[in-house]
Amino acid sequence: MSVELTDGTVVIDVRTAREHQGGTLVGAINVPLSQLDGGVATAIPERARPIQLFCASGSRSEGACRLLRQLGYQDVHNAGGLLVASARLHLPIEHP
Repeated sequence: MSVELTDGTVVIDVRTAREHQGGTLVGAINVPLSQLDGGVATAIPERARPIQLFCASGSRSEGACRLLRQLGYQDVHNAGGLLVASARLHLPIEHP
């Protein structure tokens, strides 16, 4: 399923910093799952802002979706693993 990103959508890579350095989606910010509960409020204070999350396989990003919903974020979606998210969100992979 393809997703049309709207203005203001934040794409978050919840993988580790080392995984992120190996390749990520263009424009994605890296907030590892282990730091998400504290780091997301600083990075995205607006709880209604659309958020697309991805990881390596989709498992960590699914957990991240649940966590963000518990924190009051309303428009949170699991884009899946890196390759699936790249296709689904129409974003190329870059190597920072």
